[in-house]
This record gives sequence, structure tokens and C-alpha cells, in this order.
Amino acid sequence: MSEGHGLQVDISERDGVAVLAPKGDVDMSASPNLRASLRPLVAKDKSRLIIDLSGVPYMDSSGVATLVEAMKLVRNHKGSLALCGMNDRVRGIFEIARLDQYFAIHDSIDSAIAQF
Repeated sequence: MSEGHGLQVDISERDGVAVLAPKGDVDMSASPNLRASLRPLVAKDKSRLIIDLSGVPYMDSSGVATLVEAMKLVRNHKGSLALCGMNDRVRGIFEIARLDQYFAIHDSIDSAIAQF
């Protein structure tokens, strides 16, 4: 678990899939902490990664950019990334930017695991 700028990030593994769960707003001050938590998972060749956003009430463009960067890193390592647990506000950001067409977005960790 790492913490900084009001963002706590829990990392676990479930059914052989790495699950990263940020808790708190993902904004300009918290995005570097999220990025710092994501990079080692990708570097360890975690080919399947779920980011559980159920604990994220708000995300700004820097948070979205961090997730886009994570998706690119995972794909460069021939892996898969899924997002789950978004509230309507966060999901709306992805839909407006049409990123819901590029990310695998699920309602729960279970449905994200089933995609793999």
C-alpha cells in the first residue's frame, strides 16, 4: 500500500490477476502517486492488471492521462488492463472523451477477471 496527497493505493492479487485499488480523488496532486504505484506492477511483467476505481469519487484529466499511460505500458508488455467499479461521474469522463471505446470497463472485479 502506498499513500500520498490524500490518495491511498492498495495492491493485491486475485485469481492470478494484479488488482490496484486507489482510494481518494485522483487529481493533479495525486496522479504521480498512482503512476508510481502502477509502474512497478508493469515492470514485474504483470500481464493482467485490474484497476478498481470504486474508491475514487473524482478524477480529473491528469488521472485519466495516468490511466492512458498505464494502458500503453501494459500493452507494450503484451498484457491486458481492465478498469472496474467506476461511479457515474468518473465513467462520464471516460465516455465524453470516448475512452470507453479503448478501455475494458467493468462493473466489478469479478466481471473484469472473467474477461481474462
